[in-house]
Amino acid sequence: MIGEFFKDFIGIFLGGFLGLIYSSPEVGNSGGVIGALLQMFNIPAYISLISDYSGSFSGGDWAVAILCMILVVAVFAALVWVGIFFGRKAFKRILGKDKVLNQDLVDELARLKKEILKITREKDRILGLKISNQGYDILEGDESGEVDTKTDKKEGESRFYKLTEVDAKYDNYEAPEHNREISLEDLCIAFRNYAANNPDRPWRKLYYEPKIIRLFFASLATTRLIILQGISGTGKTSLPECVGHFLFNPTTIASVQPSWRDRTELFGYFNEFTKRFNETEVLKAMYDATFSESVYVTVLDEMNIARVEYYFAEMLSILEMPSREQWVVDLVPSGWPSDPKHVKKGRFTLPENMWFVGTANNDDSTFAISDKVYDRGMPININSKAAAFDAPLTSGVRLSYKHLESLFKDAQDRFRVSEENLRKFEEMDNYVIEHFRLAFGNRIVKQLREFVPVYVACGGTEIDGLDYVLCNKILRKFESLNLAYIRDEVDDYIKYLDDTFGEENMGECKEYLRRLKKLF
Repeated sequence: MIGEFFKDFIGIFLGGFLGLIYSSPEVGNSGGVIGALLQMFNIPAYISLISDYSGSFSGGDWAVAILCMILVVAVFAALVWVGIFFGRKAFKRILGKDKVLNQDLVDELARLKKEILKITREKDRILGLKISNQGYDILEGDESGEVDTKTDKKEGESRFYKLTEVDAKYDNYEAPEHNREISLEDLCIAFRNYAANNPDRPWRKLYYEPKIIRLFFASLATTRLIILQGISGTGKTSLPECVGHFLFNPTTIASVQPSWRDRTELFGYFNEFTKRFNETEVLKAMYDATFSESVYVTVLDEMNIARVEYYFAEMLSILEMPSREQWVVDLVPSGWPSDPKHVKKGRFTLPENMWFVGTANNDDSTFAISDKVYDRGMPININSKAAAFDAPLTSGVRLSYKHLESLFKDAQDRFRVSEENLRKFEEMDNYVIEHFRLAFGNRIVKQLREFVPVYVACGGTEIDGLDYVLCNKILRKFESLNLAYIRDEVDDYIKYLDDTFGEENMGECKEYLRRLKKLF
């Protein structure tokens, strides 16, 4: 009986299997591949067959029947696995072809872009030749071949629009009469009174301590860069602005932006498209100063909202040149006949009568000013507002920079720093090197010799001038040291100052050192 069951069971399976191979009606399969698969795994037929023979099965017969059923299930599972395996490979092959096609499209687009760029350059070159034949200027050295096709600049028209206006302004200029009698001390007193009570700006009253005014004018004798720093609202910007009105020459104020990164923010740049130089107000003020003897002040407001050593680096280097004939900047590569009078072969000589005043706030929104900038400039701390006082109505003073510089030179000859104090400073230099690993440097000694005599001529004392230079030019460098390391040295240094200069002197330095010590 089991033999007949096996024959009928395998017959169902083999009938479907042969139909799958040949897909032919001759082998009993009229439904193609699908029909053959349905016959191979015809579950109802297998169940019916088992039901017909189950009554006559013994224990061994059941074992054979179960083995047949396991065989069918195994074959079914194998076919399913084969189908999944080859299906995944086919799917991957299709995706791979798509990627190849996409990459081919990308490569073709890149090739077409290169061709378009070559054609555009050739077109611009031909157009440039055509325009040059019509008498228009084409910038030399332009490797791309790009030319100006939209500008309506007329032949002979200057590319420096603002500077050319200054030329026209001074065509029939008559220089005003300058005050050549006023002394430095009288100048400081007059300005302090003018700031508090003047006929030019009666709606504004500014009060400053005499020391701040002396520091400001003495700093003019030392460097072309003054840094006013301190808390907001103490009159840092108002001070140089008021100086400009006091001298009958309004101050130029340039608001520094966080994006300032190079010298073009100060001077401007040449626009290749319009063939014009985009001048800044600072450059215009510089150029204006070359025609006049008046004192010019330019404010770099919030100067450390960007890195000063980036946009002002060239100026720091040029203004330190020993000869003023070297105070030259290159504005454009070459000269044009229509350029302004004081721009020679694309080069401009900086004016001798302009000073730069930077205002700085030290907070989280600003950058720390580097030693390079501090060493070349003169910092003035304004951390408090002066008390109001009764000042007489005072008018401004027309002052020539030549007279101002002659006052500086005269003060430096008459109030030279005493040899005793210079010796003390030299000894202190050795002390600072030994205990703090810092040195003064020749630049600071030179500034000391220039600043202190003028500070004395402005009404101050030599010891106060030395105190200011030591605190703001040397002790300031302590902030870059490990304060925890030098904490124990601070008290000894204060004692050294007492022994060297006297307990009643060098108050600003001692106050700074005590404040520094409190940080740890």
